[in-house]
Amino acid sequence: MAAVSFTLNGKPVTVTAEPDTPLLWVVREHLHLTGTKYGCGAGMCGACTVHLDGHAARSCQIAISAVAGRKVTTIEGLSEADDHPLQKAWIAEQVPQCGYCQSGQIMQAADLLSHSPHPSRDEIVQHMNGNICRCGTYPRIVRAIERAAKEA
Repeated sequence: MAAVSFTLNGKPVTVTAEPDTPLLWVVREHLHLTGTKYGCGAGMCGACTVHLDGHAARSCQIAISAVAGRKVTTIEGLSEADDHPLQKAWIAEQVPQCGYCQSGQIMQAADLLSHSPHPSRDEIVQHMNGNICRCGTYPRIVRAIERAAKEA
């Protein structure tokens, strides 16, 4: 076991865990932030997407030891009042069906908009390509990102 300190959603935290414990499990089980979801455990579906130092990352593939001194943002930290343009666009476009993948989708989209505030449709599709939605709401996801880009 090792103590690891990092910044989570703008606040300093220290957790004690095995160094190879995936960040996903630390966030969910140790810190009780359950918005980040377990999907595949192999970094292939995107349900566990968080931001690590401002970039989208698959938390199931990142050992807690690798986040020491770094900044992690989960869906809970994206916006204090749940009023991020993407969160509002997701509601307006009625994106979620089951909702399971949505936090990962939103975090991936937020990464895109933070680096490319007005992406083309092709850029959106390309950037979101690794996030799987089992309900198939891809057209609504794209529309929501386009809406957020216009309204931000």
